[in-house]
Amino acid sequence: MYASTSKASNNAMYDIVIIGGGPAGLTASLYAARAGKKVMLLEAEAFGGQIATSPRVENFPSVLETSGAELADKMFEQTVSHGVEFDMGCGKIQKTDSGFTVTTEYGSYDCKAVVLATGVKHKRLCVEGEARLGGNGVCYCAVCDGAFYRDKHVCVVGDGNSAVQYALYLAEICSEVTLVTLFEKLFCDKELEQRLFSTKDVDWIRGVAVTEIVGDQHVQGLVCKSDDGSVTYIDCDAVFVAIGQEPDNEAFAELVQLDDKGYIVAGEDCKTTCKGIFAAGDCRTKSVRQCATAVGDGAVAGIAAAAYADSLK
Repeated sequence: MYASTSKASNNAMYDIVIIGGGPAGLTASLYAARAGKKVMLLEAEAFGGQIATSPRVENFPSVLETSGAELADKMFEQTVSHGVEFDMGCGKIQKTDSGFTVTTEYGSYDCKAVVLATGVKHKRLCVEGEARLGGNGVCYCAVCDGAFYRDKHVCVVGDGNSAVQYALYLAEICSEVTLVTLFEKLFCDKELEQRLFSTKDVDWIRGVAVTEIVGDQHVQGLVCKSDDGSVTYIDCDAVFVAIGQEPDNEAFAELVQLDDKGYIVAGEDCKTTCKGIFAAGDCRTKSVRQCATAVGDGAVAGIAAAAYADSLK
């Protein structure tokens, strides 16, 4: 999809640096580049963000059905075709007299405006065995790691869209899939719920809390406890945790205001409390976090950042 090395011009002045290569960051880059701005896009992991790990995308306008990875590929290709440069590093921001300096492991980039599109990261269960067995059966992405457990028994922990999508996807390649939920009901789209109920390939254990992931060198099972104190043990070869996401904005806390949950305070205009810094996508305060809303934010932030850069001329 993209080269493993950075495509960047070090020591060059950029109009806009965008931190985060998910749908919001990619769209902001596209709009800023089309406005004639010199743009640097930073992404430390994989372009596409959370959507790139989705097994199936069915709610993006004009796309009947596609994989998240394919959608992310197309977004990235479109962005770089407009001359956007990129760096595979983490960005640290310093405010300067002329704007900002964003530094990564690979270079330092001066710019007039910054767009923060850092998205969210997977929440952890924070139970015994989770950290110790990370990479050895504890997983957070079914698309990335599902194939390693072909014809094996896996558990999916979570009750939202991602969890149900993971369960349905894994049911196609694993011998047995068990969905484990804290509550007695699901909190996913009705269409996904109906699809889950219509399949016999997923078992559902509801109303239990995971208290421990068991295993020496590899995951061997889950320990769950119900409200009445009874304990259930589930033998399995892997656990896919899908209990939601949380922001990762601590690095910017001295520059922009964060709310009590760590999201960047920014409205529909994507403006933050720091002039010249904009926030787009799942990382900002908002009520709906979807690929389509991230793209909308990206367009707003890209246009706003370009206008701000023009105002400094």
